[in-house]
Amino acid sequence: MSDASFDRVVLVTGAGSGIGAALARRIATPRVALMLHARGADTASRERLEQVAATCASSGAMCSTVYGDLAERGAPEHAVHQTLAQFGALDQIVANAGHAQRQSLGSLDVESLTESFAAMPAAFAALVKRAASALETSKRARVVAVSSFVAHRYRADSPFAATAAAKAALESLVKTAAAELAPHGVTVNCVAPGYTRKDRGPSANNAAAWTRAAEATPLGQIAEPNDIAALIAFLLSDEARHITGQVIHIDGGLTLG
Repeated sequence: MSDASFDRVVLVTGAGSGIGAALARRIATPRVALMLHARGADTASRERLEQVAATCASSGAMCSTVYGDLAERGAPEHAVHQTLAQFGALDQIVANAGHAQRQSLGSLDVESLTESFAAMPAAFAALVKRAASALETSKRARVVAVSSFVAHRYRADSPFAATAAAKAALESLVKTAAAELAPHGVTVNCVAPGYTRKDRGPSANNAAAWTRAAEATPLGQIAEPNDIAALIAFLLSDEARHITGQVIHIDGGLTLG
């Protein structure tokens, strides 16, 4: 299929729930093509992504889905390849897939650290490298990665040893990519959310934990996925064409000071 039918083709990883799903629904308009990715480890995961795709299609977007664990060798490249094969172009990437694992340095093992780096910074690098030629020829090329406040706020009572290290590495790679792709007009940025409400999983209904998170946030509330999606959508827009190499915190003041 030719890219002539679309104003932009966007690959969103981790689009089955939370921020990724909220972003997909927000930018789903006619003349936008979306390749929505999820790990797809079980039937429920695939059903969630297909529902997001159906909602986006009802808004007029052209949608397709791709599955794979981005921590596995070749999976990020496969997602890009499928996008190019389906739509004939790739203008924008949102690297949203990832996880937060509460873990102290004392309990950190090599396997956890390796998996976190494979799933986040290594996957990001693989996505950008595979898509570079397509991005460099696009007139609306944008890359946005999703980091986390845990890369900036360290507390002994709330440790995220592997995740924080992986997200910090992700932010560094974003700046490297921004510098290298700037001559081609490609912007590369990172958003670092604070506590953000989930829409699935056991923690989604853990009222006590969310109350503590809100109390720790200066604005006194936690973010909704749509709050983060709105910032990402702006960074993908033409209005953000002069913003690159930035890590933008959207955390209600959690990382003040």
